This record gives sequence, structure tokens and C-alpha cells, in this order.
Amino acid sequence: MAKTSFVTMEETLAAIEDYKREIMQPLTAPEGLSGDQILKMYRRMALIREFDTSVKGLWKQNYIYGLAHSYVCAEAIGVGACAALRDSDFITSTHRGHGHTIAKGGDVKKMMAELMGKYDGYCLGKGGSMHIAAVDEGMLGATGIVGSGMPIAVGAALSSKVLGKDNVVVCFHGDGGTNQGVWHESINLAATWDLPVIFLCENNQWAISLPYKKASKNPRVSDRAIGYGIPGVTVDGFNVFAVYNAVAKAVERARSGNGPTLIEAKYYRYIGHFVADDERYRDMATNAPWTAFDPVERMCRFLVENGGFSEEQVQAVYESAKQEVLDAIEYAKTAPEPPLSSLYDGIYSPEFMEILKSRGEYVL
Repeated sequence: MAKTSFVTMEETLAAIEDYKREIMQPLTAPEGLSGDQILKMYRRMALIREFDTSVKGLWKQNYIYGLAHSYVCAEAIGVGACAALRDSDFITSTHRGHGHTIAKGGDVKKMMAELMGKYDGYCLGKGGSMHIAAVDEGMLGATGIVGSGMPIAVGAALSSKVLGKDNVVVCFHGDGGTNQGVWHESINLAATWDLPVIFLCENNQWAISLPYKKASKNPRVSDRAIGYGIPGVTVDGFNVFAVYNAVAKAVERARSGNGPTLIEAKYYRYIGHFVADDERYRDMATNAPWTAFDPVERMCRFLVENGGFSEEQVQAVYESAKQEVLDAIEYAKTAPEPPLSSLYDGIYSPEFMEILKSRGEYVL
């Protein structure tokens, strides 16, 4: 049977021309960022690239339990956004949580251990890829349920306001979540109460196998902001500085008590939706033209051509990130499995555990 493709090569090339004309922005270093800060952003992008590039192979070798979704080709969004935050600020994530966790300063050893179900992982091996959380770093958790991070972000923003703190929250979500009812409810409530939250839509133009253009009449997610009376902007999701600038402006607005912003970072997912995706819903040849906008390679070129760094310096930074991931893999492989005694940890309160024991229902 012939394979059906939602997107033809002709449509792909036309979409790229639209992207170049309407969205693409040249990389220009923001004022106030030092060379060291910019190099740190590049290293985190490289760390995400190497981490998630390794995941598929490890999954095929049965080191990683469950499924995993790669953040490759979206590195500019997570890193650009988190670079505009303080350590005390929060983020909520999606099923592509690896990149967000690293961008917020997560430890790749703990992350890899978590993916392998080890006790040294962030969630003691119980969360895995799609439910990883690093609360101490301000990463409130990934989730496999589309759109479910929205109300969590609103709740975190509400707590910040009620407690009189100036923390802000960035709510990462995908285009596939924008037609969920909770998406509307969350933004409407946050706008009504002027909560300090930035709704950052990572529009990769595919909701698994469904192109965004077939799910929504309006091609711009950010246009919906007008219905909530808040600012909305679409930026180049392949450009780390464009994302940084947009989020920094939204953070200033939120921290000043003026409420939320809706940001759409538009890019293209030119890899599979998850590790086992055979991409039968599209002609894989249509992915290749989009790789010309690879955010890590664009950042590398910027550093050499405009950032004042040599190719050797930039390559050394990338290699150090690569080695950090390799070290994390070896660490996770030898990390201990969760002990049987930890089976109920994090499920029942200590008080309820005592009740179970008194009933003879505690089996460990």
C-alpha cells in the first residue's frame, strides 16, 4: 500500500519560504549578555543535543525503560527561555522534558539515571523520561498528558503572587496542546488574575502525525492572545537569541505584576516524534530542507563568525559537553536499582503507611 503523506516536498519548500520571510531572524547577541554567558548557552544546547542523541541508541539496547521523546532541533527554545530566568524561577514541561531540565540547570547524571530507572535518578527511578522532575532546580515536572502542565504552571504562579514573591513561571507546551480545553482555561485564569506566568508554545508544526495546519484554521498560535487581553508574539524557534529576547521581555512584564504573555516559538520537528517513530505519516525527504536551520549549528557559526571565538574554542566546548554525557551514561549504567523497600515511597504518607502495617496490608 502506498504511504500517505500529509505534506509534499512542494508544500515543504513553500513553508520554508514563509518561515524565512515572516519568522526567521538573524542571530544577534542581546545587549547585556557577556561572551561567557553566550558560550554557556551554547554549551547547554550542545549538552541537550548529545544527551538526546544518545537516548535513542540506549533505548534500542534496553537500557532505557518506556518511551522517550527527543528535544533535538528545539535546543534554542529551552536554552533561550531559561537563560532569561533566575535560578529561583520555575518551569513546567511536556513529554519532551530532557531539554527543559538541562536548560534549567539539571544534572545529566541524575537525568540519565532516571531514564534508566535507577535509584540515583531525580525521581529515584520512578519517573523515567516522561515524568522527570528536578524541583530543586525549579523544574516542576514533565508529563505525558498533552496540555496538563498548563494548570500546574498557573498554580505555581498563583502561589508566587499569594506569597508575595517575585518568581515567574515559564509553561512550555506544544502546538498539539493548544486545542485542549485546559489550555484556554489556564490562560484565561492567568490573564484575569494577572499571574506571573509565560505560556511558551513550542510549535514544531506536528502533533505526533497531524500537521498543525490541519488542526487549526489560524496558522499563528500567538494570535489567540488577543482573546485574553494579553500580549502575544511569534518568534524564530531555531534562534536562541530571539527566544531569549522574547522571554526576557515577558519575564519583566510578569515580574512587575502585569500578568502573562503568550509566546509562540515556531520551528520544525525534522526528527521522529519519539524513539520508535517510523514517520510513516510523512515523506522523510521533506525533513532534510529544514536541517539547514539547525539551531546548534547556527549558534556554532555565530560564535565563530560574530562572537569572537575560534573554531577550536567552540569545538572544545562541544566536546566537553559530549564527554559529560558519556560520563553520565557510564554513571547511570552502574548506578543501583531501587531497593524493594522503596516501592511505596512517594505514594502514601508515612501516617497511612503505618495504618497499612497495622492492618497487615504492608507486604514489604
